[in-house]
Amino acid sequence: MRHTWRWFGPVDKVSVQDAVQAGVQGIVTALHHVPTGAAWTAEGIRQRQDEVRAGGLEWEVVESIPVSEEIKTQTGDWRAHVANWQESLRRLSDCGIRTVCYNFMPVLDWTRTDLRWPTRQGARAMRFDLPDFVAFDIHILKRPGAAEDYPEALAAEAARRFADMPDSRIAELGRNIGAGLPGSADGYTLDQLAEKLRSYQGIDANRLRSHLVDFLSEVAPVADEVGINICAHPDDPPWPLLGLPRILSTRDDYAHMLGQVDLRANGVTLCSGSLGARGDNDLPAMAREFGPRIHFVHLRNVTREAATTPCSFYEDEHLEGGTDMVELVAALMAEERRRKAEGRADHQIPMRPDHGQEILDDLARGAQPGYPAIGRLKGLAELRGIERALSHPRLGAPELETQA
Repeated sequence: MRHTWRWFGPVDKVSVQDAVQAGVQGIVTALHHVPTGAAWTAEGIRQRQDEVRAGGLEWEVVESIPVSEEIKTQTGDWRAHVANWQESLRRLSDCGIRTVCYNFMPVLDWTRTDLRWPTRQGARAMRFDLPDFVAFDIHILKRPGAAEDYPEALAAEAARRFADMPDSRIAELGRNIGAGLPGSADGYTLDQLAEKLRSYQGIDANRLRSHLVDFLSEVAPVADEVGINICAHPDDPPWPLLGLPRILSTRDDYAHMLGQVDLRANGVTLCSGSLGARGDNDLPAMAREFGPRIHFVHLRNVTREAATTPCSFYEDEHLEGGTDMVELVAALMAEERRRKAEGRADHQIPMRPDHGQEILDDLARGAQPGYPAIGRLKGLAELRGIERALSHPRLGAPELETQA
C-alpha cells in the first residue's frame, strides 16, 4: 500500500517534516479554511501543494471536501453546493490530485465523549462512552423524545451518571460532542446543535440514502471524467446518533451505495476503526468483496466494551482491538496484486495509519486529538511490518510496492 499521513495544514503541531521522518510517502490534507459549500480555487489548491512540497512530500489524497448539510437535506442552496463540489473536483484534477475522501454523516462527524482518555498503560486515547453520551443527549442537550430512543436500563444508568457529573464534565461533553470536522474551526453550541437536529425532521434513513444517491449521481460522473476516485468514509460510530439516521455503517449500506451509482470512480474509504465499532462488520470480508472499489484505507483498531450495538469503545493500539489487522492487510494486498495483474494504474491503494494513542512526547505536544506524531508513527511501523512479512518470498508471496 501507499503510506500516507494526515496533515491539517500549517497550524498542525505535527509537521510535514515529522511525517517524512516517520517514513511516509504522501500527505493527506484539505483546504480546511474554505467554507463548506464553496468551490475550492486552483490558487488555494496550489498553495497547499507548495506548503506540502516545502516539507519534502506531495499532496496525494484530499480528506475531505465537506458535503454541506444543505446537500444532505436537499434544502437551501444545495444545488449550487453540488455544482461547487463538481468544480472542486475539476480543479483538483487539473492540479494532479486523484483521490478525494468525503463523508455523509448528518450534522456530526466522528463523535467521541473523551478526546484524551487515560489508558491503563498511561497513554491517552479517544473514547466513546455510551452512558455518558446518553446522559448528554437526554439531560444536557435535552433533545425532545431522546429518552425513548434508549433501553430503560441504559437511560437509568445515564441518569445516575448525570446526577454525579461535575460542571466541568458537562462542559467537556458539550465541547467534545459538538466539535466540527477534524481540522476545521467549525463546531456547535448546544443551541446550534439543537437547531441543526431540527433541520433533519422528516428525514429518515431511506430519505437520507436517496439524497446520497442523488449527490453521487451528480458528482461521480464528473469524477470519472476527470480521473479522480471519490471514496465515502463510513459513519463513526456506525449507528444512529441524537435521533439522526446514519447510512454508511454496514456492508449492506456500502453495497447499496456502490450498486446505485455503479462507476468505478465511486468507491469506498475502508476505515477499520469506524466499521470495527460494530461486531457484525467483518472487515476482511468487506475488503475482499469491495476490493475493486476501495480507493483509500484508514487502518486503526478499537476495543468494544460490550457485544451490543451500540456500545462503549476506545481507540486501541493498531494491532490490538477487535479487527484482525493481519487478515485485513492480507486481503488488501491481495487486491493490489489483482489490480496490478489487471493493469490498473491505481493498483497501489493509499493507506494512512488512522488516529493513534498519545504516548511519550505526544503527551505534551497538544496536537489535533487522535493525530499524535509518535502514536501514529508506532502504528505505521506495525502496519508496515505486517506488509513486509506478508510479502516476504519465504511466505510465497510476491513483493509489492511499499516504497516510492
